[in-house]
Parts: sequence; C-alpha cells; structure tokens
Amino acid sequence: MIDIIEQIKDAVVSGKHKEIEGLVRAAIDEKVDLNMIIDDSLIKAMDVVGKKFGTGEIFVPEMLVAAVTMKKGLEIIKPLLQGDASQPKGTILMGTVKGDLHDIGKNLVIMMLEGAGFKVVDLGVDLSVEKVVEKVREIKPDVLGLSALLTTTMPEMQNVIAMIRKQGLRESVKIMVGGAPVDSMFADKIGADGYGKDAAEAVQLAKKFIGVN
Repeated sequence: MIDIIEQIKDAVVSGKHKEIEGLVRAAIDEKVDLNMIIDDSLIKAMDVVGKKFGTGEIFVPEMLVAAVTMKKGLEIIKPLLQGDASQPKGTILMGTVKGDLHDIGKNLVIMMLEGAGFKVVDLGVDLSVEKVVEKVREIKPDVLGLSALLTTTMPEMQNVIAMIRKQGLRESVKIMVGGAPVDSMFADKIGADGYGKDAAEAVQLAKKFIGVN
C-alpha cells in the first residue's frame, strides 16, 4: 500500500500524466483509503512541487505538467467520495480583473490550490467590480484571489477591495492579489491581505489565511 502511495506521489512530482490514472485506479483496486490517496499522494506531491519551484529547481512548465497530472488523478477519485470525505480545506474565489483577459497565471494558481485541497471557484477574466462583489456575497468564500497582468488594470483591484469594504463584506473574506506587475507594496497600498508572487506562494498564503497545513 505504501508503495502505490509513493508511486502516485512520484508520478505527480515527475509530471507522468500518462501513468497517473492507472496508478490511482490500482490504488483504488487495492482498497487504499481515498483520503490517503488525496492527502498522502496528490497533495503531498504538490507540496513538493511548490517547494521545488520556490527554490528554482523547477520552472513554470514543469509545475504546470505536475498540476495537470495531479488533476487527472483527483478527477478519478472525486466521483467516489461521499459526504464529509470530500470536504475541502476552504473555498477560494479566483478571477482576473476588468479589462484584463489573461488567465494562464490564474489557471495555474487554481490548479495548485486544488492540488492543496481547496475548493476553487473560477470567476474567469475581465470581471467587473459588481460581479466580484456579487459572487463574494453569494458564495461567501474564505479567500478572494485577484489577478492582473497589465499595469493599466491594476487599479481595478483597488476598486474591488473598496467596494467589498463599502458593502460591509471586507471582514468576512481574506483578499490576495498577484500578477506580473503586482508586488507586495502595491498589495499593502490597496488594502489586500497578501501578495503571491507565483502559484506556490499563493497556496502558502491561502493556507496561512485559513489556518491549515
């Protein structure tokens, strides 16, 4: 049993996306606990991937392949989970602000967050302030993640935070921001709770906000 857990973990870290489905099915056939497959294989593998990315051992393409591999494994397990077994660590809303159509970075962050055990709702791109606030009110997420790749759209992040505050929702949600032109000084200036310079850092931020390992 330990062997198959390690094989799945290694497949994700190495980005063996052609092998992952067979390995996960083999673990299921061996009656390995589904939560063990998720926690000890898939999530731990993405922790390793995040650390390797943080130290410069791997780069975005390798991290993307690992995230895709993890997602393939997770999709086999999800239909088999019932009730509390599939409870996520927390709910995160993710979106790219108005005027910005870039989503590659956002999508990578989403895959990494899902790999870490969070439920992620992707709001898409070119989001109006009203749309974001409406979804925060409706879904009541633990964390809101805002992305911008253009310097011209960065002010939209501030507009979103200002409106969330005006609507009395600011205390109920943590807000993290990211994207190529964004930095920690800008995040502080607009009143965000944190800044993630990359997908791995965004995952660590989300864990910190929600208080999970």
